[in-house]
Amino acid sequence: MNIVILSRNASLYSTHSLVDAARRRNHYVRVIDHMACDLIIESGKSKVLFNNQAIERIDAIIPRIGSTATIYGAAVIRQFESQGVFSTLHAEPLLKARDKLSCLQILGSNGVGVPKTVYCSSPFTIPYLLEQMEPYPIIIKLVTGTQGMGVILAENKANAESILEAFHTTKEKVIMQKFIKEAKGADIRAFVVNGEIVGAMKRQARPGDFRSNLHRGGTAEAIKLSSDEEETALKSVEILGLKVAGVDMLKTVNGPLVLEVNASPGLEGIEGTTGADIAGKIIKYIEDSRK
Repeated sequence: MNIVILSRNASLYSTHSLVDAARRRNHYVRVIDHMACDLIIESGKSKVLFNNQAIERIDAIIPRIGSTATIYGAAVIRQFESQGVFSTLHAEPLLKARDKLSCLQILGSNGVGVPKTVYCSSPFTIPYLLEQMEPYPIIIKLVTGTQGMGVILAENKANAESILEAFHTTKEKVIMQKFIKEAKGADIRAFVVNGEIVGAMKRQARPGDFRSNLHRGGTAEAIKLSSDEEETALKSVEILGLKVAGVDMLKTVNGPLVLEVNASPGLEGIEGTTGADIAGKIIKYIEDSRK
């Protein structure tokens, strides 16, 4: 098959792993920067251009869309979709999952457990809303943040009020969430490919931090999910319409709570921790879907 990986950097671990997996299975694969693509939109003749050349005769694309390129990345995916090109990630599910507020709204309304979350639209309502979040501490996070960036622990109401006012001043969209103490700085990442859990790990925050992201110095170990955790992860990606995704959950006495669903999850942590060939499973998913 002729496969294109949409990625801004061919040397990134995830991109490189996918290239290797595709070549091991005798596919022709290229890495193209989606932000360097041009789009020609015309009835029945839509094209994607790269370096002034139309990208044609493509069997499948694997989008690796970062948070800073979400909107245009989705547009490029949509352009390929309009040509009938198979994609491991569709435009609309990407947009739903990338916005933390929308993602939690969709999951919560469909019965998936999520932490209590509050979105503050005006600085004038901050004092009242902060009362609804007691007891403290609470988590304040950017709606579009990734890899633990833009996530702050507010120890008390005064601290939270100052943080929220600062974000409102800079026009940033933020949400507040209950801090789940019983998780003890750990969360679970379940990796899903085509309706199957292909890897799972427990991530533990470094001492003195509450963010378990490996990019923030956390550690990880491979685990086997409980039946509730597996069901929650699979239900979440199905609701959002994702085929390849990472589902981040917190373990609680009342069952798993979904923190977020990553539509373009990194492979380095999950492959390094579990030893599983996740990239190979993604390529096999494409092969099975193209039969």
